[in-house]
Amino acid sequence: MTDFLTFLNTAELDTLTQTQGVTHSLAESLIAARPFNSTDECLKVKGMGKTLLTRLQSAAGAQENESENKAMIQVKEEAPPAYMEKSQPAQENVNKEDSFLSRLGRAFLNFLRALIRLVFIVLLIGGIGAGLYYGLPYINRTFIAPVEQNAAQIYKLETEISALQTQLNDMSIRVDALETSVEAHTLSIQKLEGMQTEIETQLQTNNDKVLLELKHEVRMTRALDMLARARLYLAQSNFGLAKIDVQSTRDLLAELQAETNDEILMQAITRLDLALGNLPDFPVVASGDLEIAWQILMSGEAPVISTATPTPIPTALESSTPTVTVEPTITP
Repeated sequence: MTDFLTFLNTAELDTLTQTQGVTHSLAESLIAARPFNSTDECLKVKGMGKTLLTRLQSAAGAQENESENKAMIQVKEEAPPAYMEKSQPAQENVNKEDSFLSRLGRAFLNFLRALIRLVFIVLLIGGIGAGLYYGLPYINRTFIAPVEQNAAQIYKLETEISALQTQLNDMSIRVDALETSVEAHTLSIQKLEGMQTEIETQLQTNNDKVLLELKHEVRMTRALDMLARARLYLAQSNFGLAKIDVQSTRDLLAELQAETNDEILMQAITRLDLALGNLPDFPVVASGDLEIAWQILMSGEAPVISTATPTPIPTALESSTPTVTVEPTITP
């Protein structure tokens, strides 16, 4: 036991850590807690236990036996045999040859490894290149080209939708303008009807020539307003109301022609009869007849037209009709 205390108090750090379970920090703690007066005092060091204490005792005993054996055994140096000295140059030559061959073999192996790596790199680069060469066109055909086509079609559709929206806005503006013009003509026709009624009442009591001429002017103005409104109805594809206004205009002009016997009015009435025959089945042809009748009434002479008879085509009107707003200021 005294030898073990001596071991604990004198053993170095490396000697203590050679024992299994004794860490470097535990060995430092044991050295810091020296000297130990008894074996049990080392158990107070943190990390020490009875198992480690037993191992340290075994290690101390083994070290003591080893030192004793070294002291008892005397090592004798024997001279090498003579044949060894003679064969030493040959052994050196063999070692030299072995070392050269081994170096040559290692160099060859290194060369083979480098060659294999080079071949592998070339194959890898070739595979990547082939994949890119054949894969990129496939990806372009399968994914990129359809996406581009879809994007172009979407852009084209958006452009068409925008153009249609613009056309709808323009048509809405035109419809509003047509409705405004129709309302203006309707108001003017109502005023002219009132004026005509009042003039006719005065003519019953006073058959004045001036009043008669004024009546003719008011009736002509009503006919023009109704004809203009009929053209607006045609522009709105409202063929029923357009035919009613054309018929009313024709009746007014017939009454006026019966009183004045004007040839120009007869030409206009002829064109209105043609328009009535083409409505509502052939609105385009009817619109041309109304245009000619309008020019006859406005200019006082028939326009020069082609002798070819137009073929009736039942289509919607696409041309706008000029708006004529008449505000009568004549007071009978």
